[in-house]
Amino acid sequence: MSMVPDRLAAGGRLNALPFWMRSVLEVIGPDLHGGGVDAPPQPASPGWTAALSLTVATALLLIAAGHGAGRRGEADLALLLFWSGIVLMVVPTSFRIVWPSVGRSERLVLLLLFAEGLFCLKILYSPTGFADYDEFLHWIAVDDLMTARRLFLSNPLLPVGPTYPGLEILATAIVDLTGLSVFAAGALLLAVLKGTFVGALFLFYERISGSPRMAAIACVVYMGCSTFVLFESMFSYESLGVVFCAVIFAAEAGSKDLVGGSRSKAFWLVAILLAGLMVTHHLSAVYAAIYLGAVAILEMLRHGASRREIGLAAALAGVVVGLPVLWSFAWGDPMVGYLGPVIETGFKALFHRNIQDTRVEVMGWPSEPLGMRLTTMAGILLLALGCATGFFRSLATTAVGAGAQPGWLAIGALLERRWRDSRIVFLTFLAFGFPISVAFRLNVSGWEIGNRTGTLAFFGVGLVVATSVVYFWQGPAARRWRVVAPALALAVIVLGGVTAAWLNPIQGRYRVGADAESIEPMAIGTALWTKERLGPGNRFVADRVNLMLLATYGRQDVRIFMGAGISDSRVYEPEELPPDDLYALKHGDVDFMLVDMRLSTGPPVLGFYFQPWEANAGEPLSPAALLKFDGIEGIGRIYDNGWIKIYDMRGLHER
Repeated sequence: MSMVPDRLAAGGRLNALPFWMRSVLEVIGPDLHGGGVDAPPQPASPGWTAALSLTVATALLLIAAGHGAGRRGEADLALLLFWSGIVLMVVPTSFRIVWPSVGRSERLVLLLLFAEGLFCLKILYSPTGFADYDEFLHWIAVDDLMTARRLFLSNPLLPVGPTYPGLEILATAIVDLTGLSVFAAGALLLAVLKGTFVGALFLFYERISGSPRMAAIACVVYMGCSTFVLFESMFSYESLGVVFCAVIFAAEAGSKDLVGGSRSKAFWLVAILLAGLMVTHHLSAVYAAIYLGAVAILEMLRHGASRREIGLAAALAGVVVGLPVLWSFAWGDPMVGYLGPVIETGFKALFHRNIQDTRVEVMGWPSEPLGMRLTTMAGILLLALGCATGFFRSLATTAVGAGAQPGWLAIGALLERRWRDSRIVFLTFLAFGFPISVAFRLNVSGWEIGNRTGTLAFFGVGLVVATSVVYFWQGPAARRWRVVAPALALAVIVLGGVTAAWLNPIQGRYRVGADAESIEPMAIGTALWTKERLGPGNRFVADRVNLMLLATYGRQDVRIFMGAGISDSRVYEPEELPPDDLYALKHGDVDFMLVDMRLSTGPPVLGFYFQPWEANAGEPLSPAALLKFDGIEGIGRIYDNGWIKIYDMRGLHER
């Protein structure tokens, strides 16, 4: 096989090329510098573990103090305390985890400590209740399950949610067993899931790389994913789904060298885990299908693969594709209807750039401080550098005969379909998903796709960057700067993931249409009043945030349509109701209407007052539009606290 890389390698250090080209190829090339990637087995150091545990605890105290200062309006002090705590947690812990001479057990313990410390960032942001909109949606589902004691109850705010009740089943079980509140049970569950995820991820990387050191570095890199700190720590079904993915990947990789009955048992274990994933989260099932399907295809292409290996890989791919598809179609194909519009909008924003979303500038969403933006950009650039210098090296680690065929000859072996592990090959190419996810995140309309793509892509990014650190940047680590500089870069990558998540310590007063920043005691008190005085289960309409609070704290039957296809915004926004809308209200089934006068004080931060598909042009609602219901015969105001009013619509139905 005659190839340019082969001829270059045979030329003895690429002398035929210009100097600058030789330098570039040496940097990005597949040469594996250094011998073994792990130091001789080392005992765990209780002293380091205790010191870092105390460091993380001190960091969390600083972060909590920062949140307290932010709530008191002391912005400068809040930022200083908050980010001092973040740096104190991330830098020394990540340094110790990736240090070459640390033992396996100590690395794993510190990884768990690090992961739980980062999880506490989200808990300290909202220590007494749920804060994110998605969390409230799943809280509704848990309450429905606990009340009705049956699954698949409709959820108008998340129509696809009842089809995937895995998270709600676990949370309900914890509530029933312990007597904890839904929030406390959810926090306990998420803490366990975070540790399980990192432990499974470590075992997965260790199994395919054969190195605890590389596995630990890859896990630290994954913690730099923008979804790790906040999005995958929410009380949401993806937080459980991605854990299923990591456990499935680890179990499948751990079975590769098993034979006979043990391999069959491992197959059934993975199949059971896939069944659990099927009823937990649609997109995580897609992640698993992509991974196992790609591994199966690569096994079919791999030179020397046995029929048994190909058959087992194909069987797992069939299971992971077949189960979610059957489940989805059994419930009316909700996944396509839910994900389809999001994907379509994101791709239009990426390729045509005709969906311009200027909410960040116009609607008043606060911009990140310059230091946070620079840290995020530094993390992205370091990840890109790690991927560039680790891509070919990662492929070279799995090439058959790579030791005897160094450099580009190892890549030639891969082109001849001679590789050791199909998982490494796929994960290496999967790292290309990282720049794609960044491109989507540059546009608000494509942000959701970029966010989800990054979660899967970082399984590959972790491996590639870890290979770059071990085989290029640190190498044999003869000089201290070659150990310190990569460790510092990995700390910056994790800090970049934290800044990308943007846990704002300055939680000020109420903001219009801002989801978490619109939740405050007055609206919660109103929702609780409806439950105490009106009883649960009344049909309510309101703006997006108050609907969420009514459905959770108030246990009301909330609606996003007034009736006959008339959306809430169509009734709230005009200063006078057209006759057709008034007729629909009279013949609808809505019992009560909540009106929040604060909607007239400013434009919505996220760009909409009611539902995302009803984007507002940037003008606040008119007070006259919100007060027009006082003049409609048959509608009575039964609650008024100065800002929030509740109208009884039942008299209108009788006319």
